[in-house]
Amino acid sequence: MQNEVWPQVAGAIGLFVLLTTVITVTVWQLSATSRAKVLAGREDAYRELATSAVTAQDGATRQIAELKEQLAAMDAKLRSIEHVLKDVE
Repeated sequence: MQNEVWPQVAGAIGLFVLLTTVITVTVWQLSATSRAKVLAGREDAYRELATSAVTAQDGATRQIAELKEQLAAMDAKLRSIEHVLKDVE
């Protein structure tokens, strides 16, 4: 009778180890998948942020160029006014 119990105990322990391993691997893979999704979302957010930063920088660069052109035009007008004033003196 004693010899018949050990195979059942070994089978029960083996089944417990198998179920524990399957559950552990399943939970591990689900958590890895969710982490990957979170990281992908974070990368998309960083990509959008970088794109908007580049767009804003391009807009600022264009505005600076326009302001430089306006400043150059005003400088030319001021020089012509100074020339006229010198001629009037």
